[in-house]
Order: sequence, then structure tokens, then C-alpha cells
Amino acid sequence: MGPGACFAGGNAMLWDVARDRGPEAAARAALDRIEAWADPALFLHRVPEAAVMAEAARLAAEGPMGRPLYGIPYVVKDNIDAAGLPTTAACPDFARVAEADAPTVARLRAAGAILLGKVNLDQFATGLVGVRSPYGTPRNAVDAACVPGGSSSGSASAVAAGIAAFSLGTDTAGSGRVPAAFQNIVGLKPSLGLVPTRGVVPACRSLDAVSVFALTAAQAGAVLAVLAGPDAADPYSRAAPAGWRATGGAVPPALRVAVPEEAELLFDTPDDAALFRAALARLEGMGAVLERVSIAPFLALARRLYDGAWVAERTAALRDWVENRPASLHPVTRTILEGGLARRTVDAFDDFHAVAEARLLSRALFARADLLAVPTAPGIPTLADLAAEPVAANSRCGTYTNFVNLLDLSALALPAGFRGDGRPAGVTLIGPAFAEARLLAVGGALHHAAGLPLGATGEPTPPPEAGAGAGAGEIPLFCIGAHMAGLPLNGQVTALGGRFLRRDRAAPGYRLYALGNRPGLIRGEGEAAIEGEVWALPAAGIGPLLAQVPPPLGFGTVALESGPCLGFLAEPAGLVGAPEITALGGWRAYLASR
Repeated sequence: MGPGACFAGGNAMLWDVARDRGPEAAARAALDRIEAWADPALFLHRVPEAAVMAEAARLAAEGPMGRPLYGIPYVVKDNIDAAGLPTTAACPDFARVAEADAPTVARLRAAGAILLGKVNLDQFATGLVGVRSPYGTPRNAVDAACVPGGSSSGSASAVAAGIAAFSLGTDTAGSGRVPAAFQNIVGLKPSLGLVPTRGVVPACRSLDAVSVFALTAAQAGAVLAVLAGPDAADPYSRAAPAGWRATGGAVPPALRVAVPEEAELLFDTPDDAALFRAALARLEGMGAVLERVSIAPFLALARRLYDGAWVAERTAALRDWVENRPASLHPVTRTILEGGLARRTVDAFDDFHAVAEARLLSRALFARADLLAVPTAPGIPTLADLAAEPVAANSRCGTYTNFVNLLDLSALALPAGFRGDGRPAGVTLIGPAFAEARLLAVGGALHHAAGLPLGATGEPTPPPEAGAGAGAGEIPLFCIGAHMAGLPLNGQVTALGGRFLRRDRAAPGYRLYALGNRPGLIRGEGEAAIEGEVWALPAAGIGPLLAQVPPPLGFGTVALESGPCLGFLAEPAGLVGAPEITALGGWRAYLASR
């Protein structure tokens, strides 16, 4: 079933239905779509229709009340607890009725979202293909001959088909990204610990993340804004740095994107390779500067995920089942978990040291690049491929995803287009921990530039939302020199939680001088408008940044074309003998002229 073939009654996004017609209309539309889709392998447990409509009626009677996900229908992967519903992790003998919501589900309920039910997955979240479930394989909404991707198979299928506005999955090795690529949707893998994992059946608890599937980057960001935040009862939870925001970023100028060396790229077909190259070309069209880098150490580390200490961690989470109830397990899952019993502790330390070495390389990479762009997977396997070789095909799907959680990175999987045979491919943007706002801003622009339909709905991708201004606790700062994006001192701004807002210009009435490797801006007669960038900085970061600024430079109020703003200014007495560069219009133009 290809894009646009889902529902004869219309494919309007459920977000739009909830906004324009209210919670009851959105819930009714979602329930009707479930019946029309008629996939018995999609839901493992549904909230009764009467209960869904009663919740929608309650919300409609109360009104939005500031709830950011008011009336939005969603589903969760069935390894996440929802009070009153069974949690099976796709293992019938494991089933237990959850007494309480996982924090993620509780936060979504409080935000006004409407739970439709719990969906299928690779058993115990072990797999990237979506076929390792005794309940059957959810249908790939884009091409029924292909695997849906896993382990969050049902989570992706429900969103791609337009049944759910968004869904929760989990991601340890790529389970929140590979299904997105295979079904032409967006998959957000947040930083480890940013979203609580309490109430989630563990796979590798030290690497697990709750992920978000949506049709657009903006929708994924709206959900993340609700989910993110520490959980005092979760030992793996952690607070985001001061100034972190899920959304509100913008595509920075001179975006620096690292790309794997050509020899390190692996594709199933020439079309897969061409679609990745086209995504890179779109990034360049957005003003990005691409730099080829070697990711060989990351690819080597990725292979350790299923051949090292983390197999033993998976086994530890389910040791009683492996040792005492192996017949309850899916045959492939059982084979993988039994392998963990043979791992030696002494070998685990080799793995831990390898992670430390690779993290050092990762920090160096992101010191010179804003993002890393990789294919989400080499290609998409068919159901026949998996029947012929269930393990090798699965492993190949994790080529570009397995290292991300090991390196404590954030990632966003995006549609890249369709091959000549109509099957989808994806591209993933990877950033350091807590880079979600940047990933979503760049990803939203990249997704829109591709001009693709949303999932299998046939609906066009909307333009990305404009970046928001400074938020509560943030101060806008006008940067005119080396603190701008891509220049040597920008790291001082980003290290303090700064995020790019927009390009702007100082209104006429300022003069610009070159002080060696920095500019100096002073008030004075002049006709040129000086170009710069406005960054939002946490209020607590203004002092530490100023402490790194040498005289005669400092901060003061600068009149911008958009209005007054705190910005870099210089003492006129410190500019004696410095060449004036006002006529060039800005520091970047001066650097280009040298």
C-alpha cells in the first residue's frame, strides 16, 4: 500500500483535526482509521472505544486549559506501562497489567493527549526489523512487501498510516530510527536520560531511550517538550543543561555537517546511494558546509553492541526467562539472549574502554561540526529477505544506528525519498547530547526541502515553523564576530546553552573595526547596516561569557533593525589605529575579503 492510499475518507493530520474540530472529532477519526486499516498485528491492547470517547468528551468539556497536546490521539509501544492495560513486550507469558502509568504516559495524559492503545514490537525490543513477534508482523504502511522496521514496528506503522498523530517507541540500537526510515516518517531519539525510562521493560537499561515517532519534526518536538524532564525515581534520568529547549531552534548560518568518507558508506542499491547524496545536496542548498570525516571507529564500536557486553546486559534484564522459561521466547530472541550467558566479565572491560576511546573521538568531531549526517540504513529489506536470513539482514539495518546510544548522542531520522521501486529511504542527523533543538530545526527544513508526502497519507510536508524568540530565562545576544556560528569562538556561546535564533543587522549609526581576529563595534555616524546573528543565551550564562571577552570589548545595548538587543560593543579608545571595515557590512564579509 503506497503513499496516499490509506483512507478514502481523507488523510487530514490528526493534529489538524484536534485543533480545528476538537478532541472528540480527533478521537472519532482515529478510531475509524483503526477499523479501516484492519491490521490484526498492529495493536496488542486497545483502550476500549467507549473509554477513548469518554476521555475525549472530558477534554472537550474542560477545554484546552493550556494543555499542549490537547485532544491529540497517540499509541505507545507495548513495553511501556499504561495503567490498566497489559504490558507484554510481545511475550504472552510475560504479560502483566500495569498498576501505574510510566512517567512518559503520565506526562502525555496531563498534556491532554488521548491514548488509543499499545502496539506490537520485536519481542523484548530485540531487533530492528519488526518481524520477531508471536503476534504477527505489523503491516508496513508504505510497502506491505517490506519489513516495518523494529523494534518499534507498530509505533511506526500507526503513525505512517495516519492512525495515530504520534507514538512512543524505544531506542537502544536504532529502534526509534530504522522504522521511521522504512515508513517515510520522522523518528526522534533523544539524549540518554532526557526522557525517563522508568516503567519501560528494559532492553539494555544503560542505553535505552524512549523515542518519538511523528509525521513532522515540529510534531516530534512538541511531544518531546512534554516528555523531557528528570525523574527522581529513575537512576538513569538526568537533567538537561541550563537553557535546554526541545524546540525553538533555527538553522544556523554556515551549518557545519560532517559526512562519512565515501568508502565507509554502505548501500543496498544505487538508488539508496543516490537518495542520500540528494539529501546532502539539499543540506548544501540550505547553506551547510559539508566535511568528509572517517567514522570507522564508530562503525567498529557499533559491532560490539550485539557482540559484547551489551548482549550480556540484555540477558541480565531477562535472565530468569532465558534460564528457566526459554520456551516462552521467540526463537531468534532466545538465541540472542542465550549468547549473553557466555560473555566474560574480563571482555566487558575491553568494550567499556572502546566506548571511552570512541567518545573522545566523538567529542572532537562535534567540536568542528554541528551535526553528522548518515544514511539511516543501507536499504530496506523485504519480508522474504528476513525469512531467508533473519539475523544478517537485521544486523545490516543497524549499520549507522548502533553506535549512537553507546556514544551518548542525540539523533533524528528523516525521510530521504523513494527509490525507483517505490520503497523509502532515510537520512539521519546526529548531534551531541542535548542537541535536540538544532536537530529538529535543521531536520524540519531538510524534510520540507525534500517535497515528500507524509508517511503513507499522501499529505504534503508543511513548511517548518519559524524559530521562536528567546524563552523564559533567556537573553538575546547580538554577536558580530568570532562568536557567530561556525567561527572559532562560537563554542563559548553553545557551551553555555546558547542557541541560534536568527540573522539580524545593526541599524545604521554604527562603525565596525578589525581588532586582529575580532571585530569592534562602536556607535558613530555611518550608513552601512552591520550584519550579525542573534543568539538566545540563558541569563546565567551572560556573566561567564562576558568574563571570556577581553577589553576593549564588552556588552551593551545595540539598536538592531528588529529593535534593541544586548550585543557586543567596543570602547572607542581601544580602537586607535585599527582599520575600519564598516563598508564591508560585517565580519564574515571582512574575512572573505582577506
